[in-house]
Amino acid sequence: MLPITASLVLSLLPPRPPESHKGTFGTLLCLCGSLPYRGAALLAAEGALRAGAGIVQLASVEPVLAACCARLPECVLLPLQAGESGGPSAENLPLLREKLKGCRALLAGPGLTPGADTAALVRDLVPRTAGPAVLDADALNALAGSALPHPQGGLILTPHPGEMARLAGCTVADVERGRPAAARRFARENDCVLVLKGHETLVAAPDGRLWKNTTGNAGMARGGSGDVLAGMIAALACAGLAPADAAVCGVFLHGLAGDLCARRLGQTGMLPHDMLADLGGWLAANGR
Repeated sequence: MLPITASLVLSLLPPRPPESHKGTFGTLLCLCGSLPYRGAALLAAEGALRAGAGIVQLASVEPVLAACCARLPECVLLPLQAGESGGPSAENLPLLREKLKGCRALLAGPGLTPGADTAALVRDLVPRTAGPAVLDADALNALAGSALPHPQGGLILTPHPGEMARLAGCTVADVERGRPAAARRFARENDCVLVLKGHETLVAAPDGRLWKNTTGNAGMARGGSGDVLAGMIAALACAGLAPADAAVCGVFLHGLAGDLCARRLGQTGMLPHDMLADLGGWLAANGR
């Protein structure tokens, strides 16, 4: 198991070429948010933008997009019909299939609701994704107990221990008893990159490689933190990093942003959206 360090991340994260344009870093389709969880979509989208995404296209129900328009004018908005649970309905599939053709990567899960609509959307769209797909939250829960769909460019899953237990068909205690072994086994058996969140988040690759994060603090243990992380990893994968490299860089930068924020606001008072303001300075100081 290898530690994730600043030097490793900087070796994987290239400087932005001076001739870059927004298309250089790709268009990321974010299927996120619902009536109960509007903020999750904003946190994921902002995480993606702060991590360097070229274009973030947020596909969600109208109330989520209204909040996003006020907070994140950089996002491209794709209105979707709502289902009974308040999240996007499966009736949106024809529109989403067409929009996905112009996107380099897919992020699905932050702020979605459990149920048949989410399961139908995820199972249909992931195999149609030409690049990588990042699945989080209820996109993971919708797949528990069945075979995982795979995109053409690599699958990245970001479960917390409870979601991991549902995916693996075991208990949370089983996961926590042997986190490294559980992460490595699941990644190998399911041909995916697995980000097992928690204290010292783990990243497992399907070829058996395993990394342990060295950044982060207890102030990040609150709702919304995982949404930011999912957006950051998706942006890095969309920009062209290999799936495992995107996950390694994403978890380190996410934890680092939390550490920098804790110095400024303290662990008790900091919020997930506060962290994003602290990331740019470190990246700039390191030529990124």
